[in-house]
Amino acid sequence: MSFWSDWAPRKTVAQRRAESARTIRDAARRGTPMSPVVVVGRAIAHTFWGQAWCDNLERYQDFAYRLDRGRSYVRSGSVIDLKIEAGKVSATVSGSSLYEITIEIDAVKRDAWRAIQRACAGSIGSRLDLLAGRLSTPVMTRLCADRTGMFPAPSSIRFGCSCPDYASMCKHVAATMYGIGARLDHAPELLFTLRRVSADELLASALSDLPAKPSPNRVLATGGLAALFGLELAAPAPKAATKPAPNVVAKSAAKTPAKSVTKPAANAATKAAAQRAVAKPARRAVARPAPSATKPRPNTSAKRAPRSAAKRPVTPSRR
Repeated sequence: MSFWSDWAPRKTVAQRRAESARTIRDAARRGTPMSPVVVVGRAIAHTFWGQAWCDNLERYQDFAYRLDRGRSYVRSGSVIDLKIEAGKVSATVSGSSLYEITIEIDAVKRDAWRAIQRACAGSIGSRLDLLAGRLSTPVMTRLCADRTGMFPAPSSIRFGCSCPDYASMCKHVAATMYGIGARLDHAPELLFTLRRVSADELLASALSDLPAKPSPNRVLATGGLAALFGLELAAPAPKAATKPAPNVVAKSAAKTPAKSVTKPAANAATKAAAQRAVAKPARRAVARPAPSATKPRPNTSAKRAPRSAAKRPVTPSRR
């Protein structure tokens, strides 16, 4: 590779994309698959961890004059391979040729890591919340603190590129640094791997440091809410208003037998009265038949005459 090869006429974005795709296919055909960085749209990163990484890069003036070309390269798909390991990043960037980039990043210092753990105590709900960036503002501020947070300062970064550019940070290195931010969108746990700390350790310390009991100094005194918010709170209900459960059970048990005895008696009396009302008209119909069904009455006047004559005493005549 000659010195002038890097200063060849610039390729368009379409040309760089086509060359990158061809290189990735050739590597896969040879049995060495690559892990390219894919950026959709103008924004390089979209999540909390990816955006925080990119913001950290743009914070330092040491990197500012090379970042524009790096953003253009990463958006065009020129970072065709990116691997993140503990304390090290290796990448392949397609430019006028293929360039190999290596970046070494120091681990988080132990004092800074303990300070981060103390600041996050009781403020992280789960590993999912941590990796998704659903954190409170104080925790996010502590994680992104300048030189003492999770993101490295320029003094903690050492990089090299196989291109002939004399600058300390060439456009290929800048594209790789932005590629790290884009990769953290999909795998935020790689930031902990890169800085050689454990996300599980941070989560465990955050959960274990939760206070078991509220501190007496943090408990409001009587009437504290009313004085704090200017409200008139209703008085609590008296304790005598609540009846004990055993008395209620005893009363309900005493009332239950009376209802079970009287109810069947009333039902029996009602049934007996209904039966008598049905049977009484039937007996009357049998005892007194209709006049048309009986024989005609005999003439009682003819029978009565002989009876009257027979009963008269016979008196002897006096001659």
